[in-house]
Amino acid sequence: MVISENIVKNLEGLQTIDSVMSKLGIKRDTAIQYIYSLRKKGLIETRIGKGKKRLYRITKLPKISIGNPGYYDIINKYSPIKVWEKYEHRVIGRRISIEETIAWAASTNEDRLHLAMLALYKKVRNWPELYKWALYFKSRRKVGALYDVAKKFIKIKKMDGRIRKRLLEAGNENKYLYPNLKSRDFKDIENKWRVFIDLNKADLMRYKE
Repeated sequence: MVISENIVKNLEGLQTIDSVMSKLGIKRDTAIQYIYSLRKKGLIETRIGKGKKRLYRITKLPKISIGNPGYYDIINKYSPIKVWEKYEHRVIGRRISIEETIAWAASTNEDRLHLAMLALYKKVRNWPELYKWALYFKSRRKVGALYDVAKKFIKIKKMDGRIRKRLLEAGNENKYLYPNLKSRDFKDIENKWRVFIDLNKADLMRYKE
């Protein structure tokens, strides 16, 4: 299918199948063909939004990524729950590990990142490295707490006991650890790690689907 520059310009930005249909005045099957053609040209990035609705970020020029995958790339590669990139994060001269990505995500105040990154605990191979990065990002207790949350819903390897002890001994290092807030579903984990878990069981059921 040939798609003119005017059509691409009209669709530039964040779209859904319904919005493509509305903007171009076309039927669903035709809109799907447009999406397929734009994807082949490298003009679309696809993400899953609320209610599993597909979201399409359409650009006029193909995306050219320089360097190695960043945090968002790694999370979206290994997690069934996808996240939007607030900015393109790429790395030059080295490769980011699973362990670094977990520690970084835990250090943020983004509940969507916390939810999506839980799947990465299945890929941890080096617990001392996880501790090293958790110390670097000042997220040691949150890393431990989110591990315990993940363990309730995902089959993951047992954490090295020495690393767990060191994580538990960490002070309150991060401004996004809310000591006076309590969740509805994970009070036992919050009491143990002295952090606020910004997730609930309904969020985690997505890992059971």
